[in-house]
Amino acid sequence: MKNNSLKAKIKNKEVTIGSWITLGHTSIAEIMAKAGFDWLVIDMEHSAITLHEAQELIKVIELLGIVPLVRIGENSQYKIKRVMDAGAHGVIVPMVNCNEDAIKAVSAVKYPPIGQRGVGLARAQRYGLEFERYRDWVNEESIVIVQIEHIEAVNNLKEILSINGVDGFIVGPYDLSASMGKPGEFDYPDVVNALTKVKEVSKEMDAVSGFHVVQPKTEEVMAKIKEGYRFIGFSLDTLFLGKTCLSKMGEIRHYLQDVTGKGNA
Repeated sequence: MKNNSLKAKIKNKEVTIGSWITLGHTSIAEIMAKAGFDWLVIDMEHSAITLHEAQELIKVIELLGIVPLVRIGENSQYKIKRVMDAGAHGVIVPMVNCNEDAIKAVSAVKYPPIGQRGVGLARAQRYGLEFERYRDWVNEESIVIVQIEHIEAVNNLKEILSINGVDGFIVGPYDLSASMGKPGEFDYPDVVNALTKVKEVSKEMDAVSGFHVVQPKTEEVMAKIKEGYRFIGFSLDTLFLGKTCLSKMGEIRHYLQDVTGKGNA
């Protein structure tokens, strides 16, 4: 297991940019891993990706020198253990709303005496050939990012970030706004106030703050960097594909309308 440079970047509060994979095909992982991201998240919460597919995606991402993370479906010791054994360098844990949730997540990633993860001999441990090496690596270099996506989490953010082993957090803006009854209404005053509180607490705790910019808009990424966010998720595979197709076909249709007077050839 090679040294995970992402851990050092997080500790140094450098800006890192990643993205989400929701399509369980290795070609998607290969294309995105060659695009220049620092990390890629295999999404097992809002996708049909299986554990087997996740392991294959992890392999491709890792072999291309990018850090593979997995967003698990729930804060489950069983699910976290399995994706870590498959070779994930860390996890993004949804709905961490209190310090007990954060403790549970860290404990599932780390071996004793830090955590309570059970020992298995799978891909991460080179199928039993390098357990001791992996044991030392995982307790020092694995990554735990908690998702702040509920108003309860915002209210408990200071306690969550005080847990040893939490490397940073990432805001899930859609779920956060939904928890206040305003899904996707990011300009709603209560949502704005919640995000302001997140930034204030993060600054007070000197934490690594993250944000998932869902739409593939580079200007929004730049704005988040200016706001102080350092761990930034930039869109996801399906939106990159869908938005590009719509945009380019829109340009062609406009051209055809200009030259033929019709929207179709």
